[in-house]
Amino acid sequence: MAHILSAVSGDITDVVKVERALISVSDKSGIVELCTYLSSQGVELLSTGGTAKKLREEGLTVIDVSEYTQSAECLDGRVKTLHPKVHGGLLAVRGNEQHEKDMAALGIGKIDMTILNLYPFEATVAKGAAFEQCIENIDIGGPSMLRSTAKNHAFTTIVTAPDQYDEVIATMKENGGTTLSLRKKFAARAFALSASYDSAISSWFANQLEADAPITARVYKPEFPLKYGCNPHQKPAMISSLLNSDDGLPFDVLNGVPGYINLLDAANAWQLVKELREATGLAAASSFKHVSPAGAAVAVPLKDVECEAYEVTREAADALTPVALAYLRARNADPMCSFGDFAAVSDVVDEATALILKKEVSDGIVAPGYTDEARAILAKKKGGKFIILKANADFTPSEMEYREVYGMTFSQKRNDTIITKDHITSKVSTKGGAESLTDDIIRDMIVSSICIKYTQSNSVGFAKDGMMVGVGAGQQSRVDCVKLAGRKVCTWYLRQHPKVLALPFKQGTKRQDRVNARVRYIEGDFTPEEKTRWEMQFETVPEPLTQDGKCSLRQYLNPLHKMGNAV
Repeated sequence: MAHILSAVSGDITDVVKVERALISVSDKSGIVELCTYLSSQGVELLSTGGTAKKLREEGLTVIDVSEYTQSAECLDGRVKTLHPKVHGGLLAVRGNEQHEKDMAALGIGKIDMTILNLYPFEATVAKGAAFEQCIENIDIGGPSMLRSTAKNHAFTTIVTAPDQYDEVIATMKENGGTTLSLRKKFAARAFALSASYDSAISSWFANQLEADAPITARVYKPEFPLKYGCNPHQKPAMISSLLNSDDGLPFDVLNGVPGYINLLDAANAWQLVKELREATGLAAASSFKHVSPAGAAVAVPLKDVECEAYEVTREAADALTPVALAYLRARNADPMCSFGDFAAVSDVVDEATALILKKEVSDGIVAPGYTDEARAILAKKKGGKFIILKANADFTPSEMEYREVYGMTFSQKRNDTIITKDHITSKVSTKGGAESLTDDIIRDMIVSSICIKYTQSNSVGFAKDGMMVGVGAGQQSRVDCVKLAGRKVCTWYLRQHPKVLALPFKQGTKRQDRVNARVRYIEGDFTPEEKTRWEMQFETVPEPLTQDGKCSLRQYLNPLHKMGNAV
């Protein structure tokens, strides 16, 4: 059995005044401002190499670590800080009699704060660097100082990222030094960073040997709390990003407070429209509810009958921008299911798109950007609580995806296949061959394929005129998927039936109530109580929609394009 060390006693205090700090950073963001503040408080600055040079250029007084230790850097800089005067100063327990004697005998001074980043190993790998260069970017001195400082957090402060600098300054201004709670918090983050860094090295090294990594450590940085998870009783809930990742989160929250399902919808909806844009070259939109699309579409001009069914004039439809047109189509694929949706569009949201969203019941939207006019309109929705997310254009998702379920961690390669025209024409068999596929057919097949990619399996979907007109998602039976999607197609088309368009609503009937009433009229399966309430919305009670009136559907819907997804 391994020997377990006993705790070393000392004089623990809440606030520790910082008198000497060691700085060695590769990311120099904000470091000058932090060190300028530390210097103004009489803190002695120790540093190495490029960091020392940067600080001196800004007029700060800096002592080289080699001067402090009286030991020159050597071995091409591989040995800089691995010295007893550094680690002794970090690890010494303040107020411990033996430690104090050792420090005096060896000429070791106390170091109260370490500010560092680790060598950019993962960035070096991502750039496709050679094996030898990747090895050289494995940090040794940094993790050693990180662990020494974090271990001795009762007395020393470890600072590992620029986003901690403001908190350091604020704490020191308020208390005259760093507090124990801050040092503990920063130490926990430092050990998490160390674990993540070593895991990345281990996984990369194993891949070089063409072997599976024996252990995968994924370390997360909390970003913001959520009100609850999938259900109100599932607390706490939180969104985190991968620690030590340059990408952070795929979205910035510009307005509102997103929930658990909102962000799941946003993640899938954004990927869907981004891929549609890349595949078709057209502005794209989607309308998500509970992690599956209720509708998705690209910018294809509306027919006159569609204008009437979607309650938009011909003149207004012709004036729509491509992104507004795409969302109008996506929302009208299944307007009952889209009630309270989370929207996504592939292009910058303009005023025309915002005005469409303004009149719809919706929880939020994700897009690559917003005009000032659009953002002002959307920020007023839901009493100012409408969620506005800005997609991070530079975000690169990991190749592998992980999911924890009941104590098991599942992993798989991300489904990063982009469906394009070439994919459709080379992999789809038709009676007339690929040459028989018109551009419109190919476009609709792309739309349905990408949309179904982001539904819950089993799934079947139908597309026409650049939009999904029926999505049957998340059914145990593929037959049920077809039935569900087919029923939605029928409802979509029959909303354009003359009798449906002519329903005599009472003046003042709300738009969503009109949408719901048309769908219920088409479905026709009222209970007596439902029918009574339904009839109260009309000036005169409408005649039923007969089966004969529905049968013209088949000819109109040719061609209709289906895509399925089953596991």
